[in-house]
Amino acid sequence: MTQLAKARAGASTDAMKHVAESEGVSLDWLRDRMARGRIVIPANPRHEGLRPCGIGEGLTIKVNANIGTSSDKASLEEEHEKLQAALEAGADAVMDLSTGGDINLCRRAVLENCPVPVGTVPVYQAVVEAVNEDGGLIHLTVDRIFDVIERQARDGVDFITVHCGLTLAALKTLRAQGRVTDIVSRGGAFLTTWMLHHNRENPLYEYYDRLLDIAGKYDVTLSLGDGLRPGCIADATDRAQIHELMILGELTDRAWKRDVQVMIEGPGHVPLNQIRANILLQKQLCRNAPFYVLGPLVTDVAAGYDHVACAIGGAVAGEAGADFLCYVTPSEHLCLPGPPEVREGVVVTKIAAHAADIARGHQGALDRDRKMSEARKRLDWEAQMALAIDPVKARRMREANPPGEDDVCTMCGKYCAIKQVREYFQPE
Repeated sequence: MTQLAKARAGASTDAMKHVAESEGVSLDWLRDRMARGRIVIPANPRHEGLRPCGIGEGLTIKVNANIGTSSDKASLEEEHEKLQAALEAGADAVMDLSTGGDINLCRRAVLENCPVPVGTVPVYQAVVEAVNEDGGLIHLTVDRIFDVIERQARDGVDFITVHCGLTLAALKTLRAQGRVTDIVSRGGAFLTTWMLHHNRENPLYEYYDRLLDIAGKYDVTLSLGDGLRPGCIADATDRAQIHELMILGELTDRAWKRDVQVMIEGPGHVPLNQIRANILLQKQLCRNAPFYVLGPLVTDVAAGYDHVACAIGGAVAGEAGADFLCYVTPSEHLCLPGPPEVREGVVVTKIAAHAADIARGHQGALDRDRKMSEARKRLDWEAQMALAIDPVKARRMREANPPGEDDVCTMCGKYCAIKQVREYFQPE
């Protein structure tokens, strides 16, 4: 039985108990929302040593970090360093998006060393194998796609991105409307190329029941991907994007009927004033299934600082109801990120998630900020370090700038405002 089937049957699993305890909610509360599809726990039983997390309504917003090799750069050692950087920075999940080197070896190494949920995009590996073994993407077969999906599920992958809503009808809508950047999803571009060459429907849509068979067998959570997500501000919230989202809503219903957990992926590049509308549309069309957003990036001109554009959009999206934020690194649109960029991407996205949790009134987030404020009033630097989202950087900066008096910092030194007036404000 899948986690969803067990929740509907009123049964509790170790994963549910762990999530309920870590989130400070009751098992009954958690099971109820899981049974209705509003919370997922990506937890493949084959992923040994997994520390599960819950994603969805009423829980803290989670952050995912993408790592993985490319056709130009494939170092298993560096991928291990990137994984450790993501985990040390507090990533709640990691996706291996490898397209270079030994993809099976890389994925299995990530799973072996990663205690948080691991996701993949199986069509990447299927295409790479078709190119390497058969001479081109157009030689990709339906059986190879599903063989790769099952291979990855058997290895222990907890959730997979599958672009099932990218249909021939959606492509016609896109072409009729026109876009500045057309398709920017790599998985979406792979499938589009195959569909147009063969004049055939998307295999992930046409054989969706076959996908559900695998997901149900291994209890893999489906992350229904947005192959037509907008790749620039000008393309946001267009007909093609919404057409795909409507299909994803229908596919969500079909997955739930088979007791398969589902979350929905969202944009992309979206201006600030359209983010809330995007979240509301997704929640309405997909019956409040958890929403997983890439950013969204709120401007197209932040090259080198796209992690900042991502964090701005992520905070707004989270406050509006997004449940899972995929980080963006400073390297986005420029190059494959290294460990430092991975770490920075996770930290700024964790800040966005925490800010959104505060705006949503999450008591744990509010309590953490209150404790930080109290520690600052006490000039308790150890407590401040422990409460910081990035304690490593906070400690390093303080130690590199030692103050003349131990209980202050070099910003104000002996003129520290809190120190000057705190005696007056002590309770009598």
